[in-house]
Amino acid sequence: MMNQVNIIGNLTRDPEVRHSAGGTAMAKLGLAINRKYKDKSGNMVEDTTFVDVDTFGRTAEIAGQYLRKGRQVLIIGRLKLDQWDDKNTGQKRSRLGVVAESVQFIGGRGDGGDNAPRLSSSRQYSADPATSGPVEDDDVPF
Repeated sequence: MMNQVNIIGNLTRDPEVRHSAGGTAMAKLGLAINRKYKDKSGNMVEDTTFVDVDTFGRTAEIAGQYLRKGRQVLIIGRLKLDQWDDKNTGQKRSRLGVVAESVQFIGGRGDGGDNAPRLSSSRQYSADPATSGPVEDDDVPF
């Protein structure tokens, strides 16, 4: 079986970074994915899907440091279904989200990432601790 998603969208808010009791960084990202198409009448329709994305470790730290609302990113990850009982109603609830395996920053400072480094090309940062760390010897830590 395969569980992999590749999505490109714009951040709907600044990343929310927290740390676990063990010190692991976790960041929650909100992503808006836009789709434009023509309906049966030939009218252009724009549809937006909102997706919650979780990142961990160094990826979460980098996201919190450089990503801002409006920034376009490519997320490569896996789907995750969260299920819980609503405290008020007792009903079962669920939410489908994405756990990021890697985050690729798209564009430069003008794309909503005012605090992000200027990128001459897109750079990818992996959530895999074995590959986390600098990929280039410059002042950008990803």
